Amino acid sequence: MNLANEQTTGFFVPMAVSLDAVLGRLDQLSRQPEFIQQREVGLARALRPYVENGAGTVLAALPQETELANLSLFCDFYPEDGQLTLIEQLRDVITEHIPDEERAWLDPLKHSHIDLLELLTAATPDAPLTLRSLGDGTTFVLPYEDFAKDVSHGQVLLTRVIRDPKHPGSNHAVWAGCGLVLSPSEGQTLYDKTREWERRMEMSSGELVLGEWQEFTKRFGYVLLWMFAEMRVTALIDAVTHIQYRTPNGEPYLYAMALYDHHEYRFFAEGLSSMEEWRAQPPASQAGEGEREGYALKAKQWIQRAESSNETSIVARLTLTSSQLIVECDNRDRLNDIKHRLAGAFGFALHFRSETLTPPYHRVALEELQSNQPVTVVVSHDDDRAMLRAFLEKAYLEWSDQPHRLLGGQTPRHAAASPATREAVARLIAEMEATDPGVRRSGQRAYDYNVLRGHVGLDETRN
Repeated sequence: MNLANEQTTGFFVPMAVSLDAVLGRLDQLSRQPEFIQQREVGLARALRPYVENGAGTVLAALPQETELANLSLFCDFYPEDGQLTLIEQLRDVITEHIPDEERAWLDPLKHSHIDLLELLTAATPDAPLTLRSLGDGTTFVLPYEDFAKDVSHGQVLLTRVIRDPKHPGSNHAVWAGCGLVLSPSEGQTLYDKTREWERRMEMSSGELVLGEWQEFTKRFGYVLLWMFAEMRVTALIDAVTHIQYRTPNGEPYLYAMALYDHHEYRFFAEGLSSMEEWRAQPPASQAGEGEREGYALKAKQWIQRAESSNETSIVARLTLTSSQLIVECDNRDRLNDIKHRLAGAFGFALHFRSETLTPPYHRVALEELQSNQPVTVVVSHDDDRAMLRAFLEKAYLEWSDQPHRLLGGQTPRHAAASPATREAVARLIAEMEATDPGVRRSGQRAYDYNVLRGHVGLDETRN
């Protein structure tokens, strides 16, 4: 989950004044009117998952990703309109003086490339760091920086390092200003995904021209950024997918729901009672006028419990009334399984009306993403009623004008207009009101059933 965390995956380090000055000059050149279009092309290529593939709608690029994309533009990008590269332009500038200590960086920058570097040594302030490329085993010796105190042996850095011009021909290098920290497994996954992209590229082109790691990363180093972005999005989706929703009492929150109409109460009551996976429950006591008329007491309920959980962990519930079957589950997969089971058992005796698969919105906090445990969200009664209200409003949107078997095939609106069937419609709505799922879940109805009464032409009742 840490890959989806926007603050704890990267680092910035100060650079030598002369190196920083050179990069500043390259940045200025990239913003010149004649180059600005190529700048946009280069950055869009490096940050393509966020620009074109939709990742930017759910996750912003990390500052380190953006900076690595800038470095790719400065050091690796060949303009598509035939211009010289930025480094070549700066090297050949004759209109202004560039100090020798700055020019000394141009060749190392030109030959640098983004890489995945594994930390080989323990990080101590009084000793340099040794890192090894996952791609070709090249080792680099770099100065210790404060961020390293939080990096362990074996972790992998997605970064760019630059050969130190003061030590030509050696493996001494300096930081290019930033990087991203990965676990050993994440680093290996990123490397494998990049190599897989390379193999697909070779197969599609029919040429084995990308085998050398440094040549590949110089030409296609932005693919490492693509794969990292893909891993971040996957990590975020995984974090959200595995959120555990709980009620204020700590029980699984049953947000995945389906509502059916039916007209064969005895058939369903007997069929559900015979299913081994369901356990019948005693009638729930619910307050309100509907209970005094016996509607709530006539409703039957069955529950499922998680096999590995204690006796309070109800993960699914069925509520059967004379006209409806309400299914409540703790996740969409369980709901789909139960829907298939019900369809196989009862077939066309069930008339599907609506379902909801979306839990209440929750913004995943940084500290939750840092944890290796699934995120747990407690859903308040107010949020639960809001979810139920939206679900029932959708379910009952066309109820008034849909034929109902318990009304002899008439629509509720048509039946309510006839003195002979008006009371039957009133009883149906009263039962729906008495068995509103909000009463059992939080003690309050989630839906205003006077809306239905108004749609069919019945008088409102006082709750």
